[in-house]
Amino acid sequence: RVLSTKGVASGPISFMNIFDVATETIKQGGTRRGANMGILRVDHPDIEAFITCKNDTKRLTNFNISVGLTDAFMEAVKEDRDFPLVNPRTGREVQKVSAARLFDLIVQSAWSTGEPGIIFLDALNRGNTVPHLGEIEATNPCGEQPLLPYESCNLGSLNLAQVVKGGQVDYPALGEMVRDAVHFLDNVIDANRFPLDIIRDKTRDTRKIGLGVMGFADMLLKLGIPYNSEEAVEVGEKVAAFIQQEARQASAALADQRGNFPAYPGSKYDGNGLGRMRNATTTTIAPTGTISIISGCSSGVEPLFAVSFVRRVLEGTELIEVHPLFEELAKSRGFYTPELMQAIAGTGSIRDFKEIPQDVRRLFVTAHEVSPQWHIRLQAAWQKYTDNAVSKTVNFPRQATPEDVRDAYLMA
Repeated sequence: RVLSTKGVASGPISFMNIFDVATETIKQGGTRRGANMGILRVDHPDIEAFITCKNDTKRLTNFNISVGLTDAFMEAVKEDRDFPLVNPRTGREVQKVSAARLFDLIVQSAWSTGEPGIIFLDALNRGNTVPHLGEIEATNPCGEQPLLPYESCNLGSLNLAQVVKGGQVDYPALGEMVRDAVHFLDNVIDANRFPLDIIRDKTRDTRKIGLGVMGFADMLLKLGIPYNSEEAVEVGEKVAAFIQQEARQASAALADQRGNFPAYPGSKYDGNGLGRMRNATTTTIAPTGTISIISGCSSGVEPLFAVSFVRRVLEGTELIEVHPLFEELAKSRGFYTPELMQAIAGTGSIRDFKEIPQDVRRLFVTAHEVSPQWHIRLQAAWQKYTDNAVSKTVNFPRQATPEDVRDAYLMA
């Protein structure tokens, strides 16, 4: 209720429309799209309208949306119970709804339009290293960076394709890269010019950094490991654990020289034997869309998008791009022809090309050949040893059913 007029406020979606129009109006240089992330808790009274607000795909085009799910809600779904919706202003229950029906609505909308996504708020806050400063309610638009109000993203990514030597991961070289990167990212916080004083103050209070990776799929190829395999999950966990350990040690060493982050007292590091810490978080897995193209490697922890594809550039020029490791292998094993590369570019996949040896087809799997279960398992492997979060796509074939989406959400 609006106290002065005794009317009722219009709710979150009407305000999202305002932000959407504002974003559209101030697009960067008229070309780069703005991006917003809208997250609403599953116990909010307007949640049904929120879940379906992008079913019309022409609406809210500058927003990604996700429903904030809680442990209590997921338990209610599994047990087919009713679930309370709560007024966020008063904390009082407004009504009860069927948790299963609400979950069905999320699944059906996600199946038909790709939105909403889901975010597990309680899981997120179990990983919150500074709970005394507040609860995390949202992430950035790609989902990899959960932050408190006015904090900022300070990310960097290591190219894992560069640390495979002689068919093995060169851990000493990777460790050195991690230490340099942590030092660099910590310096960025002090060198940066912030747009608002409150952003500067909140960022410097926690000094969060997010060191991530790209080129993971390329690393697996160099190791001779298919992306959708137990070995890939093992490598993901081992590399993630190593990077997290090295990053925390580097942050602790910086704390010895420069001091802890100011919000350290009361944080999860305080008094639990973890010792000093310069940064409240050290690792994040970002999508690395543009920077992986610049670096000539696969993006984030994603599988290959295509083995060969056509890149359309200015004035209608078409360039055939072939994955360099595939080209090298094709030439060394004698099945390379320009015509074959052209043919592969038509689909991106080599699965159905019988002239290519079976072991090569098994190794060079692309995103759409990886089942949703393997996508989620790889994401979970990296998340296990990542301070912030992991940006990861789960690809479904066109013929996927709502039940497939439900299974993926429940597995996640």
